[in-house]
Amino acid sequence: MATLTLAPLVRAATLPWSRLGQDAAGNRFAEGVVFDDRNGSGKRDATDSGVAGVAVSNGREVVLTDRQGRWRMPVDDDTILFVIKPSGWKVPVSANQLPQFYYIHKPKGSPKTNYAGVAPTGELPPSIDFGLRRQAEPRKFRMMLFGDPQPRNQTEINYIANDVVAQAAQDAIEHDVKFGISLGDEMFDVLSLYESLNETVASIGVPWYNVVGNHDMNYDAPDDRLSTETFQRVFGPNYHAFNYANVHFIVVDDVIWQGIDKPGYYGAISERQLEFIRNDLKFVPRDRLVVLAMHIPLSQLQNRAELYRLIEDRPHTFSVSAHTHVQRHHFIGEEDGWRGASPHHHLNHATVCGSWWQGALDERGIPHATMSDGAPNGYSIIEFDGAKYKVSFRAASRPADDQMSVWLPNEIPQGTPPAELIVNVYAGSARSTTEVRIDDGPWQPMENFTGKDPFYLRIKELETGPKPPNGLKLAGASDTDHLWRATVPTRLPIGGHRLEVRSRDQFGETHHARRAFRIVKTETSA
Repeated sequence: MATLTLAPLVRAATLPWSRLGQDAAGNRFAEGVVFDDRNGSGKRDATDSGVAGVAVSNGREVVLTDRQGRWRMPVDDDTILFVIKPSGWKVPVSANQLPQFYYIHKPKGSPKTNYAGVAPTGELPPSIDFGLRRQAEPRKFRMMLFGDPQPRNQTEINYIANDVVAQAAQDAIEHDVKFGISLGDEMFDVLSLYESLNETVASIGVPWYNVVGNHDMNYDAPDDRLSTETFQRVFGPNYHAFNYANVHFIVVDDVIWQGIDKPGYYGAISERQLEFIRNDLKFVPRDRLVVLAMHIPLSQLQNRAELYRLIEDRPHTFSVSAHTHVQRHHFIGEEDGWRGASPHHHLNHATVCGSWWQGALDERGIPHATMSDGAPNGYSIIEFDGAKYKVSFRAASRPADDQMSVWLPNEIPQGTPPAELIVNVYAGSARSTTEVRIDDGPWQPMENFTGKDPFYLRIKELETGPKPPNGLKLAGASDTDHLWRATVPTRLPIGGHRLEVRSRDQFGETHHARRAFRIVKTETSA
């Protein structure tokens, strides 16, 4: 949260709105300064100058600071005030690398719930000041993206630490990752574990933003407005925005809690939040890439068309979500109500927990957690260069070049009908091109299709056997569109052969996989 400076009130001649937080009509206002915290003290000193032109919001209105860095904003008794980090500046982070860019105003605190919300904050201070520090932000940079970590106990936080975070920390160093975002369901309902999870993710060593998910809510809240009190205590506002270099990020809350009288949730964006996004974008140059990070995919939002109207006239947009525990690239077009000049790219991202930490245990005692589309659990590194971006998927605890699985029999009888080859490109899309060749033969195109991953189906068969493996049983297989197929001729010479697959993605990156197989004599010819 922002450091408060209890400075004396400035005379009305200088700040005409300073009437103990009220205007002549009795409406309440907060005010403060965004300042250059040169010494990093977190407090506005006499020598700290204000920063002009910085956006500040109360979750609906957005204003820019004046030449002295001053701002003024309406508040009520349930308001989170926050600064929208400008490019070339950084905000403080907590010991757990959580960005501290906000001030919570809840004079009486949160209502009592099973998991604690915000403690009473008391009356508004005379000045709410947000300190920024300058930092270099190159046009080309990388960030890290997590789908649902979703641990339900400390054991599963340990899985996250050893299956994902250890590898992610090394990647963060090697790729100079600047920050990370988790796309909701930070928890699996047990909100008391936030601290432990945050300590674990903090070991990656970069600032980390968090999106609220349906498993991050207070289920004993009477309505949606009060459903994120615990999340707010830990992470701050459940929606906000920030800039890095030439990219504008909007963190979206798209989960609507229906309340204890009608338990459950649905995907949508509140009217207040839509108003915030509308006001926020007024100050974002049109040549900037706008990235929206949310939990529930756009295709599942009841009022997604209202969000489309706010961004579809912009030339550069991209959005990411999680929630489904599969990975899929959507290209949203006219058939879904999008009116933009070209389809909107929405990535429904793989999850850290995969299939909720289900599946047989490996030699480390960690479930393989393969998702129902056959893709492994993992994370992505996104590289930005101005308005361009490139997503690179990283399967957990696997080499960086492990980008696909290849299904083919080990032995194929000579002269029988062609054998079916199925390739699952974990981060593939309709814009990928996948080819195959045998030995040193020519490359042949493979056919993209929607179906179920054969390896996953095999795992499910083994689970139903007389001795299912250790670990939790997996969910049923789901259809996925990142499969490709071809046939392997069986009139090849008897003996060993090699098969190579290459897949070029929408970002121009080419991935390879190899598979050995044998052509054997048929029983009749043996």
